[in-house]
Amino acid sequence: MKSFNVPEFYRSPIISKVKQFRKLQDPRKKDNSPSVLNFGPIQYFLARHFGFCYGVENAIEIAFKALDENPGRRIFLLSEMIHNPIVNKDLSERGVQFLQDTYGKQLIPFESLTSEDIVMIPAFGAPLKLLELLNNKQIKTEQYNTTCPFVERVWKKSEQIGKSKHSIIIHGKYNHEETRSTFSRSIKDSEAVVIVRDMAEAENLANYILGKKTQQQFNLEFENKMSDGFDISLHLSKLAVINQTTMLASETSQIAAFFKEILIQKHGADQIKLHFADTNDTLCYATNENQEATYGLLEIDADIAIVVGGYNSSNTSHIVELCEKKFKTFFISSANEIINKNTIQHFDYHNKKLIESSDFLPNKQPLKIIITSGASCPDSMLEEVITRINSFYTDTFTINEVLSHIEPK
Repeated sequence: MKSFNVPEFYRSPIISKVKQFRKLQDPRKKDNSPSVLNFGPIQYFLARHFGFCYGVENAIEIAFKALDENPGRRIFLLSEMIHNPIVNKDLSERGVQFLQDTYGKQLIPFESLTSEDIVMIPAFGAPLKLLELLNNKQIKTEQYNTTCPFVERVWKKSEQIGKSKHSIIIHGKYNHEETRSTFSRSIKDSEAVVIVRDMAEAENLANYILGKKTQQQFNLEFENKMSDGFDISLHLSKLAVINQTTMLASETSQIAAFFKEILIQKHGADQIKLHFADTNDTLCYATNENQEATYGLLEIDADIAIVVGGYNSSNTSHIVELCEKKFKTFFISSANEIINKNTIQHFDYHNKKLIESSDFLPNKQPLKIIITSGASCPDSMLEEVITRINSFYTDTFTINEVLSHIEPK
């Protein structure tokens, strides 16, 4: 796989050595057990896969290349390039300006842009109307388009199944940048599109497929989540499921299987190929690997879990969701939120607020800590978390001693 020129300050000597060891030991990625970093009084269980994915490294390389190649020119990002506050802050401090926030709210008027400006497209892609607007202003976006190739693969699948007259169900968060970008392409390619966030919304949509609810109810319940003119009597007969690539891969598969069964129930097993399109190849390998590695963490007997990433990062929040199934889990954006040995600030993603907890580190030795991060989190931030926690203890082993005994659990 291609390697990218990512700034060294996002790398971690410790994490890099661990990843390289696991790559050599398990080149086919069959072992999802975590790596153990034994510092003596503290043992860290590091997920098999975590941190920057292919799409994120691609985006970062392009963004810093744009800065290097265009001194003196105004450089804009359509919105946050990735959902990591440190990376976006780094770009901002180097002069990159953000035209919109992550929810599409305008921060800088498009009217102020000129053909001499550079506008980068974020890793999530951009809705077609915005690309058309930029093109009309003679702003070329192709050279510094950081759209993830795996997101583009979903768009290609959308185009393919749209030609076969399937309505498209997008498994995603309707206000997420990637879902908005995918939706804009899907409504171009398909007769009808609807977004479901989770299994509960999928089950609700099934009521319309089976004729249990009315068009009026549909219009209310799926407002802002469907294409114009969506007719439940016409558009729920032939279906295909695609996804926002940062959603839980297992949930996307579950939702697709569910709709297939609903259509079998309505049309019969012998007719299913006419009514349902297989789209399993739209799942992002990196999201899937990180989530499978998180399931590997759930096999460990640990005291707490720490997940590092941006609070608006969808893939990170799903890792938190999985960890919470077994561990007391703290979702932080950086080591700065570990105030001291007793106090931590962390994000409650269920209620979307920052909270503070006391006595978060159990008073025991060895203390066993699960640690992982989202796909947009630099490895250097995990090293900072490890260093911060280690500073609370005496007689910890040196880095060299720890790295000489790396092993999967």
